Amino acid sequence: MAKTEQGNGLDMRGGRDKLTDNGKAGGWPGSDPEANGSPIIPGENQVDRYGFTGGAHAEEIPNEVLRQRETKWLDMLNSWDKWMAKKHNKVKERCQKGIPPSLRGRAWLYLTGGKVKREQNWGKFQELNSQPGDPKWVDIIERDLHRQFPFHEMFAARGGHGQRDLFSVLKAYSLYRPEEGYCQAQAPIAAVLLMHMPAEDAFWVLVQICEKYLPGYYSSGLEAIQLDGEILYALLRRGAPVAHRHLKKHKLEPILYMTEWFMCAFSRTLPWASVLRVWDMFLCEGVKILFRVGLVLLKCMLGSQEKLKSCQGLYETMELLRAIRPQYMQEAFLVQEIIELHVSEKDIEKEHHAQLRRWKESRGDLHCKSPPRMHGAKAIMTAEPPGRQYLKERPSIIVYSPLSSGTDGDRAEERGKAKEGKQIPSSPEEANPYLPPIDPSPLLKHTTIDGSRVSLSSAEHDTYL
Repeated sequence: MAKTEQGNGLDMRGGRDKLTDNGKAGGWPGSDPEANGSPIIPGENQVDRYGFTGGAHAEEIPNEVLRQRETKWLDMLNSWDKWMAKKHNKVKERCQKGIPPSLRGRAWLYLTGGKVKREQNWGKFQELNSQPGDPKWVDIIERDLHRQFPFHEMFAARGGHGQRDLFSVLKAYSLYRPEEGYCQAQAPIAAVLLMHMPAEDAFWVLVQICEKYLPGYYSSGLEAIQLDGEILYALLRRGAPVAHRHLKKHKLEPILYMTEWFMCAFSRTLPWASVLRVWDMFLCEGVKILFRVGLVLLKCMLGSQEKLKSCQGLYETMELLRAIRPQYMQEAFLVQEIIELHVSEKDIEKEHHAQLRRWKESRGDLHCKSPPRMHGAKAIMTAEPPGRQYLKERPSIIVYSPLSSGTDGDRAEERGKAKEGKQIPSSPEEANPYLPPIDPSPLLKHTTIDGSRVSLSSAEHDTYL
């Protein structure tokens, strides 16, 4: 399908596969892919801490602080279910502070429930990758590979391991959800994930984002993103009335400026340090974080009459929103504004029902029946069944003690009686140490054998490890 090579965002005229190149000046490295797919390496080929060539060097976190955070996160990850069940607010607080880079991929996998999903579908990713794929989607995916972060060392080389993994993840998803196929906005999402985890993990996190966090976003018709655009517009009326009146005056529809923001989870809009912080919170708390980011940017750019002097028309307003001022996207400022903005899941759901009612009155029923949206990691963990079960089942194999008395003939006779269903009385003098206790209480006993059973049972119950 032909792609529009000008402007930013999604070209809605030709369908959902029209995600255009983001060519704004002053963007983060990799946001301006070359038309021929061969990125021009700027500067002295220096790679920043995020893997971008010629990128800005973000403020470093002191090593001591980083080590402390890593220790805390390792403790959480090793007892993930318990932390999520009993100390979810602490998990949320630590996500707001930023996940340590060395553990970000693992944390995202746990937050989204991707690890449980992977264990429930063991081998599925390899099975999907062994299939050729739908030629229609394969062709579009192949043409989109070079557009994803071409200034990042992982995706700079055509046919390199980064592009190969990206192709595998996107092709696998198009086969996993053939009714959806492939949407171009999924490519930057998958690319960000691949920067932090192996391809199989990235695939399952992508599945969770598409099914739980942003259901319906990548389906034909883009109805879900249009509904969320109306929700954003309604929330703006309450939080930034000046900006709302300006957009309403010039009839600037939300779909024109928020589509790329939300469908790409701001990965093509914000500086990279801010992208990662937003994703840490988004994957923990859900889509309300994307709404908060959008509201903060709109309020900062259009929230006062003084700021509106430079954009008196629709075109000027669009240009302003395509070139967000750097100070409003700066990591510390943006994160603080997001945390302080009071937009909750209830606010979003209330407005969702109102907008859905208006949609049905004016357009009829939605064509795409999406599953309900999950608002963050806690909701996903609560709703999904565990990937593993307690190891409470008794072993089905009877092990005869080598210490038991009797000849081989006696033992053969006992086995014959057991087959006939006859009970063999046990000798009270000799307990079989190889058989499990009749009424095991692994949480109360502390023998060597029972202690190992406690450890195994605990590890198996923690389904997010």
